[in-house]
Amino acid sequence: MYRYDSYDQKLVDERVAQFRDQTRRFLAGQIPEDEFRALRLRNGLYIQRFAPMLRISIPYGLLSSKQMRMLAHIARKYDKGYGHFTTRQNIQFNWPKLPEVPDILADLASVQMHAIQTSGNCIRNITSDHLAGVAKDELIDPRPYCEITRQWATFHPEFNWLPRKFKIAFSSTTTDRAATRVHDIGVHIVRNDAGELGYSIYVGGGLGRMPMIAPLIREFLPELDLLSYLEAVLRVYNRLGRRDNIHRARVKILVKEVGPAKFTEMVEAEWAKIRDGALRLQPQDLDLMRGHFTEFHYDPAAGNDTSYHQRQQSDSAFAAWSKRNLKPHRQPGYSAAFVSLKAPGIAPGDVTAEQMDALAELADLYSFGELRATHDQNLVFADVRQQDLYPLWLRLRELGLATPNIGLLTDLICCPGLDFCSLANAGSIGVAQDIFDRFEDLDYQHDIGEIKIKMSGCMNGCGHHTVGHIGILGVDKKGEEWYQVTLGGSAENDASLGDRTGPSIARADIAEAVERIVGVYLDQRSSSDESFLQTYRRIGMQPFKERIYASDSAGVTA
Repeated sequence: MYRYDSYDQKLVDERVAQFRDQTRRFLAGQIPEDEFRALRLRNGLYIQRFAPMLRISIPYGLLSSKQMRMLAHIARKYDKGYGHFTTRQNIQFNWPKLPEVPDILADLASVQMHAIQTSGNCIRNITSDHLAGVAKDELIDPRPYCEITRQWATFHPEFNWLPRKFKIAFSSTTTDRAATRVHDIGVHIVRNDAGELGYSIYVGGGLGRMPMIAPLIREFLPELDLLSYLEAVLRVYNRLGRRDNIHRARVKILVKEVGPAKFTEMVEAEWAKIRDGALRLQPQDLDLMRGHFTEFHYDPAAGNDTSYHQRQQSDSAFAAWSKRNLKPHRQPGYSAAFVSLKAPGIAPGDVTAEQMDALAELADLYSFGELRATHDQNLVFADVRQQDLYPLWLRLRELGLATPNIGLLTDLICCPGLDFCSLANAGSIGVAQDIFDRFEDLDYQHDIGEIKIKMSGCMNGCGHHTVGHIGILGVDKKGEEWYQVTLGGSAENDASLGDRTGPSIARADIAEAVERIVGVYLDQRSSSDESFLQTYRRIGMQPFKERIYASDSAGVTA
């Protein structure tokens, strides 16, 4: 795990002191609201429907147990006892008091955390695969490259006032678990035919009002040219991106308007000017950064354990959790254990202060003192010995964090919606609960198999609805909550945008519509191994549309 040096710590401490003074002057009436707005956004502070909201950065989703304990402390002291994990591997606190925010930032700085650039028109939190460093299908650990990029991006003077926010994600696996192609820049770490390490670069992805899948603009970029090429992309965007219309300001609009070929041509021309300059990495730069992400001292005898399989045979509940919430580890005798933040009756992504403290303790006991946040609002213990999985599961079950639904229908992504967000048109959390209630039988969920439901309360798409297998978008119709449904989206290797089913559906009927969609899938799939996405792509929209809008279906509007 990357640890701050004295320069990093000084930078973060100085930012805390600056914002403390800015907040004091604002509260004293010495800084006008418009001026303070830009200052608070650069420190992750929004104004939501009922209170401020503070978004805290978790670079590439990696947390130490010490940091998790600090988040628990903040939730308990400054908020209402809980936090909310987001689709950018960050955490948000929904009820901080403005005068206390500088104190929160100071507490964060004491454990090498901050809220810098979690909002505003700048380069946001760098994200990556939540199984980085342990995945069996991984070419190389992407986290050192993420950290190098994070350091380059933080307080970058040229990109401090971009036309719009900018998001970068890294993947180094055969399965894209970082949704790279719906980012402004998606970086895939690859090897070319000569065996050389480098990157495939995708630019122009994004969700929101005009969702787009990022096209490939460079098939192979040499390893040492990472920062110079990213700089070239940002320079072209910063110079040509629109600033006259917030809805057309993202780089995806620029790429679409000029075309991927022309955009690539401009980036390559800009890169030629700076390629051999100070931004060119040196092998020792990469070696130094990789030194922060060395392997743990794994137990060489862990693969000899037999208790794990015995527990699976004797305890069906543990076996069900093992099937859904464990992923293979590259080290024999170890597993990555997912912590489901999608229990019935709880807003997806929410976790209490007590749970955070307990998770920190479990990380120390069973996973080398680290946890990961995922982009689908769960947590992961990435390095658990098989013999420790049963006691880990027992404790997670006591905490309400062992729902065996990872990848299943109720493991849905959900933004805060009208419950908190001032931009939302409709609620999300209540609809999520309706879906939980409709599919409360976990055995039935297991029979259905993997379905990714993603839900947003407005067109900004924080819930990634446009790339859900089933996407749900809240809309306002004359003060009433209605929902548009899309099918067939994906944020993985086969990235695609969902197709709209038809007229929007009333709030009271959206869970029924989801059940009808699932019913068509179960009726039409060619075998239990055919996924929802495969079935949809094979049979098309019409069978689903007919079932959703059947004559006995109420609450539909054009």
